[in-house]
Amino acid sequence: MKYVRPHDPLWKDKFATEAQLLRTALESAALEIHHIGSTAIPDLWAKPIIDIAVAARALQAVDARGAEMEAIGYEARGEHGVEGRRYFKKAVAPGEGFHVHVFARGSEQIASHLRFRDFLRLRPDLAQDYSTLKRSLADAHGALVEDYAARKAAFVRHVQDLARLHFG
Repeated sequence: MKYVRPHDPLWKDKFATEAQLLRTALESAALEIHHIGSTAIPDLWAKPIIDIAVAARALQAVDARGAEMEAIGYEARGEHGVEGRRYFKKAVAPGEGFHVHVFARGSEQIASHLRFRDFLRLRPDLAQDYSTLKRSLADAHGALVEDYAARKAAFVRHVQDLARLHFG
């Protein structure tokens, strides 16, 4: 069951530990590793899935490290609907884990994720609005509505537009 919960300050530490595992598994293929998504924004309710963006030297270099990613618990999912991405999932408990989104260095996808994160960190009022929206998309038992991503998409696009204007 996927659900949202209050921000956990330990998510930052879990990211740092996982980033070190990824650096070891990906070696020189990984140039930068970033904590993105809702778990990277203080005081924001989130699903307990830590999203990680990796800027890669080249996607082929990441593809060559598949066995190493599998050895640390990741399942490779290919592009998984996003052209130019390598997507990996790792479950650590029911409904908890890590999602790794790898793009080639200079990707607008990474820049967009970082702008979104950084803008919500600068604007706690918008982060609170996002948190309220996410909580409203869960039922009384905390289970998320089936179209959770679609129902928050308009808000996400709005924040991305504001962030693009703010950061240039």
